[in-house]
Amino acid sequence: MQLGAYHEGVLPRTYQTQNCSIARALEIVGDRWTMLVIRSAFEGVRRFDDFQTALGVARNVLTDRLGRLCDEGILRRHRYQERPDRYEYRLTRKGVELWPTMMSLMLWGDRHYAENGPPALITHRGCGGGLTRGLTCDACGASLQPTDVEVFPGPGA
Repeated sequence: MQLGAYHEGVLPRTYQTQNCSIARALEIVGDRWTMLVIRSAFEGVRRFDDFQTALGVARNVLTDRLGRLCDEGILRRHRYQERPDRYEYRLTRKGVELWPTMMSLMLWGDRHYAENGPPALITHRGCGGGLTRGLTCDACGASLQPTDVEVFPGPGA
């Protein structure tokens, strides 16, 4: 794969003709609002109004992103109320598999853009150690998964 081999440096609107898994994944999750919706889902946000409040995103944009994430099997709708029908959005197994990507992106952002320190601290629920670049605990060495960690405000919050 040649990362810089795109014609004249301009990517097409879709990547169907490219044999590149990065490009195909970006077609699904490569939008700012999409990534922030996924981040919020990992933080426990489930309901439309709560996503809208947490993100400050326009309702039509949020409707579009939630619909696309459901269509792609990253989120699933779960009805929690009838008359009127109301739904929660929950991460699927496919969605949970994005956790390493989200954590790696967060840690990269912390290293390069968090001038006042990380806005969030990810700690191992078992021992209180921090998250490493290898997604292990810096105290006990355990390999960490989303259910193994807690999030606290960091110095840059």
